[in-house]
Amino acid sequence: MARFDGLLATGLRDVTDDPAALDSRGWWAVVADFEGRLVCARFADVRPAPPAPSRGWRGPRPEAWTSSLEREAYVEGVRRIRDRIAAGEVYQANLCRVLGAPLPDPAEADVDALATLLGRGNPAPHGGTVRLPAHGVEVATASPELYLRRTGRTVESGPIKGTGRTAADLLEKDHAENVMIVDLVRNDLGRACAPGSITVPALCAVEAHPGLVHLVSTVRGELAPGAGWAALLASTFPPGSVTGAPKHSALHLIRALESGPRGPYCGAVGWVDADRGTGVLAVGIRTFWIERSVPGGPLLRFGTGAGITWGSDPEREWDETVLKASRLLGVASGDQVTTGKARPR
Repeated sequence: MARFDGLLATGLRDVTDDPAALDSRGWWAVVADFEGRLVCARFADVRPAPPAPSRGWRGPRPEAWTSSLEREAYVEGVRRIRDRIAAGEVYQANLCRVLGAPLPDPAEADVDALATLLGRGNPAPHGGTVRLPAHGVEVATASPELYLRRTGRTVESGPIKGTGRTAADLLEKDHAENVMIVDLVRNDLGRACAPGSITVPALCAVEAHPGLVHLVSTVRGELAPGAGWAALLASTFPPGSVTGAPKHSALHLIRALESGPRGPYCGAVGWVDADRGTGVLAVGIRTFWIERSVPGGPLLRFGTGAGITWGSDPEREWDETVLKASRLLGVASGDQVTTGKARPR
């Protein structure tokens, strides 16, 4: 099943990793891992969603979360990125860490119930669920960030760069980082869009979300003749806001510094209605997923990260990853954390 934008999709018809299918027929749920694995699932029955399920969610203990990069390693990673910036290899790179915790009752763990809890405790514009356990996909997202929206031939992206508790926390570094990524997104979209069609309707707008604020920009274009979802994904994935600039160099640095795959985190999660030529894919941030085939038993996973520039302070960047994670980890553990201090270290 899948649940997005007030719709509930059931009756799985077929699953493919071919993005061209998204321009065929039917309503599709889409999950793309940061590393490139793509799952597109077409459903037979799509209707207005009934009231959110009332069944409970049993999350991990707050103290059970561990991080792929602990504080010392993360801070050192920031320093190494700044060294690469000084050497002229990159201008900006995202450094992320993936958290994990054992599920207390894996057989009963339902990401749709978790998504419902997230919708109540941390409402987000792109919240939803994709549950395909037979295909290794169990994702609940509360993403605030638009990766791609398509309406006919018009496409739009909404990169987020710059995070603080309030607008007063946002620095000149945050604005510079946002503008840098907007340039990258313009370039990426330009590979699939008609020449001269790329515009930036909004630059560095302040958006409020539960517990924090973001700087958000909007980049828009018109698809080139013959271009569709396959061309869009090929030209823009992974999303520029969670990679860095130049993208190729940033991806190389990410692989060197991060200790494991990101999975759905920083990938894409959403839906496509091929019959109507519409769709919304969110960047897979503020996103949980269940990983069942791991030693020691199933884990609930969650990722957090920050964009690193020359102006970054390593300790402040660590604190940003804590701020982004704290509220959502509290919701998933059944313990609303509003102080901004994440429990895992």
